[in-house]
Amino acid sequence: MPFTVLRRLDALLVPTKEKVLEANAFMNENKIDDKSALQNVTGYPFWNTSKFTFETLLNDADNIDSNLETYLDGYSPNVQEIISKFKLRNQLETMKDTGITYLLIDKLCNKEINLSPNEAKNSRGETLPPLTNLGMGYVFEELIRKFNEENNEEAGEHFTPREIIKLMTHILFLPVKNKIKKGTYLIYDPACGSGGMLTEAEHFAIDITDGDPDRFQLYGQEINPETYAICTSDMLIKGENANNIKYGSTLSKDGFPHLHFDFMLSNPPYGKTWKLDVDAIVDERGKKGKEIIKDPRFQVGLPTISDGQLLFLMNMVSKMKHNTELGSRIATVHNGSALFTGDAGGGESEIRKYIIENDWLECIIALPKNIFYNTGIPTYIWIVSNKKAAHRKGKVQLINALELYEKLRKNLGQKNCEMTATLTNSPNSTLTLRKPTCLPDRQAFQRFSPTSISATTKLRLTAPCGFHANSQPKQWKVYVTTKPFVMKWNGFIPTFGESVYTELKKHKDKVEKHLANNEIKLSPANKTKLLSQEHWNAQLKLMQAAEQLAKHFGDKQFDDYNSFVPLLNKTVKELKLELDAKALKTILDCISWRNEDAERVIDKTDKASPERNRRNGTVHYVADSELRDTENVPLDQDIHEYFEREVLQHIPDLPALNADLGLFCVYVLKCADGSFYKAKQIISKEDWKNIGKGK
Repeated sequence: MPFTVLRRLDALLVPTKEKVLEANAFMNENKIDDKSALQNVTGYPFWNTSKFTFETLLNDADNIDSNLETYLDGYSPNVQEIISKFKLRNQLETMKDTGITYLLIDKLCNKEINLSPNEAKNSRGETLPPLTNLGMGYVFEELIRKFNEENNEEAGEHFTPREIIKLMTHILFLPVKNKIKKGTYLIYDPACGSGGMLTEAEHFAIDITDGDPDRFQLYGQEINPETYAICTSDMLIKGENANNIKYGSTLSKDGFPHLHFDFMLSNPPYGKTWKLDVDAIVDERGKKGKEIIKDPRFQVGLPTISDGQLLFLMNMVSKMKHNTELGSRIATVHNGSALFTGDAGGGESEIRKYIIENDWLECIIALPKNIFYNTGIPTYIWIVSNKKAAHRKGKVQLINALELYEKLRKNLGQKNCEMTATLTNSPNSTLTLRKPTCLPDRQAFQRFSPTSISATTKLRLTAPCGFHANSQPKQWKVYVTTKPFVMKWNGFIPTFGESVYTELKKHKDKVEKHLANNEIKLSPANKTKLLSQEHWNAQLKLMQAAEQLAKHFGDKQFDDYNSFVPLLNKTVKELKLELDAKALKTILDCISWRNEDAERVIDKTDKASPERNRRNGTVHYVADSELRDTENVPLDQDIHEYFEREVLQHIPDLPALNADLGLFCVYVLKCADGSFYKAKQIISKEDWKNIGKGK
């Protein structure tokens, strides 16, 4: 790969080689260290002051390895950085030892291939087309796919097919081409790879405007050193400002913290962890009440640590221009997780809500499956714009283009089809994907949806629970044989005897052997407990206390858990048993079981609190975890009516519960001042009506 890049540069420098050598000799004679004037001789912002070219290296086969090093040393500093990112010099010794240097250079100089960005003639005088920047990206993708697949299995590393790039560039520019006036417009890709998207975007933008190449400036950032080197080399070849391509992680080290862009497009990595970036973005990640998001780009919320694709989207959103007529337009590729992952209140959900509530989401296009080279997962193009046309406001256009493809004659990795849709732009700026004439049976289904359909209020619903309690001696025996360490192994005491409570040490080897022979897998924490004499001493103490309680209560069954718990606490004090809250809970878990006919278990009773809108005496019941469910209510629907229609009719016993006791509920509401209110309490039928009315 690095030699392919160097051959492209070399081919451009050959015509001016003699003039460069003359100019360099003059500079050396006059002790001029700054060689930047040589770019005026080459016509490109790079040069090579060695006497060699790729072709002349072949003239001295015996010394080709040492001459190659001299040749590499002759390049200008910007190309030296490209060589460094490829770690090319690390491979020279290996190439020399295996004797492949001459063969490699000879292959790349073959007249039957053209690696130059300009047209060339083959040995028969036929014209060979140039290798474009996009073509160079395909060379890279093919080499990775064919020769190095084992190192490219990380999710998200998917080079974007040319038809998808074409579609994205058309969507970016066509709807607003009449708004592109004279001046400078900035195009940005935060995961630019080899630069194919940037280059194609610039070409298309120039084609549909007045053809001024200086109107659009390209900016990008890339973390992969090889693709960064390819992108930088092609920017040098095109005469673009290679300093506008930054190396490093966009998430942890923003290369353009003070810039905003007119057009942005990207195919960010998806399904890839951002663990290496976490320290630069957030403190105390995942710790409730302590988490502090440091980077202002991501204040809205953070996705799960295993997938950072939405962080790239929020990076672009943070760089939108809001004070221009055109605003900013974004086209970005995501997999399905960006659409669906994350519960209400989670980072992914908050990011989607932020974009939708600001009415920036313009369109989502579902792409055909197997459209990428090394993944077959479903993918989508998101179009985000902060200056929507009037007829688009409050709406999101959804386009199903799953069937707009035709099969390839030969698969390219996992890519087995090519998208064939053509994009049209109606007078009112409605994007339309049209089926090709050769595929009459396939079409794109599209519709507009109000943005409120995509936003919901999540209600978590459960019913109160009831418990029976029974202190029969057999209940304590179950506790002794199962509760101390793990429920998977019920035979611990029968196997080793009750002497483990006081003499675990003599059983330790047998225990470990038993674990191995029976393939019993315990977590490190549970295994430590199992083999800890201190733990078994505590268990013995707990068992003895439990036996005293069992003897005190006998076989009596208690149907009212609310009266049994105070009685148990009182008995513990009377018997002077040393049991903390955790030990008491362990005992209660052992001797009680859920029963729908038992009295509902009271959690607490409120005192009057006007500031929290609580009435004196409001009872809160313990929720039954087995009867827990959630409902997502669209923002444009009345909560109470939705609940009556979608929930109560399917659960016959809930209406009475709702009327008599209310419904146990966790709900999140957005207040008029923009704040959020979360409540966990019994909701009466009247309260439901008030919530539905927004009170």
